[in-house]
Amino acid sequence: MTRKKIIRRPEVSTRTGLPKSSLYALMSKGMFPEPVKLGLRAVGWYEDTVDDWIDSRQSRGTNQ
Repeated sequence: MTRKKIIRRPEVSTRTGLPKSSLYALMSKGMFPEPVKLGLRAVGWYEDTVDDWIDSRQSRGTNQ
């Protein structure tokens, strides 16, 4: 079984170039992957879903 890596919000922001407010705004519109709840006040994202989102943005080009 392959383990999926979970990354926390600062790493997600670094990878995407988006601040926290933009990430949560995109999530509320269904345009960014939802996080995984890790504890009462902790969330993270599966690394592969964030990478897939980044890849999908790159494949759209700069006009969309």
